Amino acid sequence: MTSLTTLEIDGDIAVLTMNRPDKRNAMSDALLAEIEAFFRNPPPAVKVVVLTGTAGHYCSGLDLSEHVARDAEGTMRHSRNWQAIMDYIQYGGLPVVSAMFGAVIGGGLELATSTHVRVAEPSTIFQLPEGRRGIFVGGGASVRVGRILGADRMVEMMLTGRKYSADEGLALGLAHYVVGEGESLEYAKTLARKIASNAPLSNYIMIQALNRIEDMAKADGLFTESLCAAITQTSPDAVEGLAAFLQKRKPTFGLKS
Repeated sequence: MTSLTTLEIDGDIAVLTMNRPDKRNAMSDALLAEIEAFFRNPPPAVKVVVLTGTAGHYCSGLDLSEHVARDAEGTMRHSRNWQAIMDYIQYGGLPVVSAMFGAVIGGGLELATSTHVRVAEPSTIFQLPEGRRGIFVGGGASVRVGRILGADRMVEMMLTGRKYSADEGLALGLAHYVVGEGESLEYAKTLARKIASNAPLSNYIMIQALNRIEDMAKADGLFTESLCAAITQTSPDAVEGLAAFLQKRKPTFGLKS
């Protein structure tokens, strides 16, 4: 990794840290490219990723000082590239836990909501200020944040530039946990280890299926659920999980039959 991110491997857990402390970890194309490079080629032993920031902030959104004037086509292609990277974080196959504090703003909120579990500290601020700057979201917020908040609340959030606190974000679903100041990273690691102890196939199926089922008609979603159940429940890990339950022991997943 280069200086815009740092990487720490702890067994089967990877901690990927955005490292632009003088910019509140604002999102540049170079930073996003490093994040993409990691998720496209993670270390083979890694089962879960913790994504976090440094120097008191998770990510303060688009770095406006590096804004490049583009025509409509260039802007659309740039937005689509950001969306593709966020999709890859969400659907790449690795569960991702965000340890959040300070600014989770604009593109930072888009990034956070592409991750699967979000832990916030009291200093966390959620905001979509694009409407106050004459622009519109472009990294997937209209879908990911919109589905969490609902369109009505997101419209108000963007029109007014409203900031939500950690506790408000918890109530709304922008965060799943709120912990004490300075505790998000260790709590995220604890959750990551718990997730890593699951059967890898079950984790993968949950990541791939549930958000897609939300897009489907009821009958299609139920059929897809049955397919997912058939795939997981006939796997070697399902056999091991049942045996471990009956034998009152912890399962050891990943064994070959």
